[in-house]
Amino acid sequence: MKRRDLLKLSIATAAFAVMPARAAEACPGDGTPAQFLPKKAPDPKAAENDIEKHPKCPYCGMDRKQYHHSRMLVHYSDDLADGTCSLHCAAISLSLNVDREPKAIYVADNASVAEIKPLVEVDKATFLIGSQIKGVMTKRSKVAYAGEEAAKAAQAANGGELGNFDKALLAAYTDMAQDVAMIRKNREERRKKMMQKQG
Repeated sequence: MKRRDLLKLSIATAAFAVMPARAAEACPGDGTPAQFLPKKAPDPKAAENDIEKHPKCPYCGMDRKQYHHSRMLVHYSDDLADGTCSLHCAAISLSLNVDREPKAIYVADNASVAEIKPLVEVDKATFLIGSQIKGVMTKRSKVAYAGEEAAKAAQAANGGELGNFDKALLAAYTDMAQDVAMIRKNREERRKKMMQKQG
């Protein structure tokens, strides 16, 4: 390669390397991966009053109080947290924040009879996968229980198979394409119904 061509290549490479930095300056917080950072300030006690702190799911906009039974909270090691409506959206958070290590991951405990289900760490939960219980953001439900006995009782009543968090997360990723297609279809149908009511 001639020296002139080499110089042109090095200048072009340097200019290309600066472009993302300039784009980030023009639009702070926009541009991969910065646009996916959890938006709230760092919180060392993220699981306390999580619904008040994270009322809406950042990925789909769903009300976490309404979906308190399926909600999750991913607390990263830098104390940033993502409060999501479901395992589906928690899986999105974990994949988008791949360079951020989770300090703790919480899920709603469906063994509880409390009006708002309390959170439990996923390592202490048993998941019922693919039962007749209606899923949130998914066709194949993945419901968490703090106690294995409660999960077995739910399985006896509703079918499905028991698994740990890793198994439930794998199911969420496996189902992602089909679930996204279902969500798009449902939202399009809702938009059409709204337009018909307005028209």
